[in-house]
Amino acid sequence: MEEYIKTLDSDSIYHGFINGARKIINNKNDLNSINVFPVQDGDTGNNLSSMMRTIIDESEKKNTVKKTMESFSEAAMKGARGNSGIIFAEYFYGLSAELADSAVITINHYARASIRAVDYAFSSIENPVEGTILTVMREWGYALCDESHEKTEIMSRMHHAVEKLNDALAKTQYQLEVLRKARVVDAGAKGFALFIHGILEYFKTGQVCDEKIIDQDISIPFSKDFVSHDLENIKFRYCTECLIEGKDLKEDEIKKDLEGLGDSLIVAVGKKTARIHIHTNEPAKVFSLIYKKGKVISPKVDDMVKQREIVVNRKYPIAIVTDSIADLPFKMIEEEQIHIVNLSLLYRDSTFIDRLTVTPGEILDYSRNDPKLPTSSQPDMKQVDNLFSYLESYYESAIVISVSRELSGTCNTFMKSAKKISQKGFKISVIDSRQNSGAQGLLVAKAARLLKKGYHHDQIVREIEDSIPRSKILVRVNTLDNMVKSGRLSTRAGKIGRIIGLKPIVTLDQEGKGDLETIAFSSRSSIKKIIRHLKKVLKNNQIESYNIVHINNLQGGLEFAQMISKIIGREPDYIEETSSIVAISAGEGAVALSYVKKAATPRKMH
Repeated sequence: MEEYIKTLDSDSIYHGFINGARKIINNKNDLNSINVFPVQDGDTGNNLSSMMRTIIDESEKKNTVKKTMESFSEAAMKGARGNSGIIFAEYFYGLSAELADSAVITINHYARASIRAVDYAFSSIENPVEGTILTVMREWGYALCDESHEKTEIMSRMHHAVEKLNDALAKTQYQLEVLRKARVVDAGAKGFALFIHGILEYFKTGQVCDEKIIDQDISIPFSKDFVSHDLENIKFRYCTECLIEGKDLKEDEIKKDLEGLGDSLIVAVGKKTARIHIHTNEPAKVFSLIYKKGKVISPKVDDMVKQREIVVNRKYPIAIVTDSIADLPFKMIEEEQIHIVNLSLLYRDSTFIDRLTVTPGEILDYSRNDPKLPTSSQPDMKQVDNLFSYLESYYESAIVISVSRELSGTCNTFMKSAKKISQKGFKISVIDSRQNSGAQGLLVAKAARLLKKGYHHDQIVREIEDSIPRSKILVRVNTLDNMVKSGRLSTRAGKIGRIIGLKPIVTLDQEGKGDLETIAFSSRSSIKKIIRHLKKVLKNNQIESYNIVHINNLQGGLEFAQMISKIIGREPDYIEETSSIVAISAGEGAVALSYVKKAATPRKMH
């Protein structure tokens, strides 16, 4: 049997694993299509592909096999997403721990390390289930260690093991009821099989292949007849994950702390890091416990109910996307399947996820007596790449309405990521709203209404871009504390402002930069000035839509809405609390009016 690789050294292990990673990336959509366990959320391909990209980008070839595998392990732990991704990462960690620190190893040595690595993967899971990636990993390891197969040539041994691997993969279809009904194999298990096939292809040819290769021998088609709308089975809504950096991280202790907060708990512990995964209804509570363990990196919370709805009940061919700074009712987000990219807040050594793991009141409480304010962080490129890659699998195109690029780098991140994905043929339009908070929310809500009415992609983009100059937000700041902490107001000016009862009204200008609309010297006076502004607008314009938002001040928001509704002649579209990021800048008790004026002449749509 011809073979390119005759020894297992750092070079062959590195390139073989890179080819395995590419194999998974090239089959992402297939893995998404068969993802029905543990939740039919259609993202196993995206999750594994994301991890494999991190491996390709960050792993390095070292001078020994062990050190090379440690590099893979560290990259996998950093990039792991979802059940299968974290199991994969722990498997890599097991391999790195069990391999000798030598330049060359034998196939027998690799086989023994492979079967021991499975123990690491099994131990990371609270309740291991047969018929999943774990089963296929174990059968691969057993087959490599099969004493009845005496040959020591690498390819001969691996071809024998791959036959067993393929058999184990095919059998997963019958080991779990949900897979049997769907007539598919387990998506995570197939991901592992693809990875091994990629390694063998490199060992056979010596080529790291960028082209998509379809392996008919392990392709079991997804049954389109299997469409379940039963969301009752999702007991815990949020897939919650993070990486912890810390000393003496213990798997058992972390599991004990999180016990009872959900299911699908996986804790994969490496040398200095731990990757945590849990399905829960209380992501904020999960993170409050995790923060005590060490520095939290890359926290992630995915809404599995929404993901499953997109897979089995997608309403529209176009995805509407925005960031968490936009104020929208949760009910609207749910019903219109709006995709939210949640920004992060950094405070001391903790990372919070806006709207998911911290409320405006909580973030203000944390920093109330601290001279330093929490800071916001734009989404990293990988987070946005992952979202767009996911949308590409289920939509024809996407429209993104971002917070003003003058206030955040979020818009630029969207644009850079969209440019990359668009090269693959998936159309993404990124709109700089030049707004934030309630005004940004109104623009997103309008896009959702137009989509529901059947408007096409380009029509929606034109309508939203035309609406931006007619949108406005007016924020009545209740306290100057955070303006002083942020440096926008000097300590001396802040002191004077408090004495004289200064109540600034802030807005955004036409470019989307922060601006001072006017000032008042009491809460009542500031409200009167907003009302005066609104009456002036209404002399020559009609209001198309408006909302009221507040910061930890629902009663103040309701009272403000009552006054505004008398002037406009109808109740606001909605009343919402702002994001925690807006709360940091505007401060406790602020309320705001946002509106969009009607166009002078309606646009004719063609």
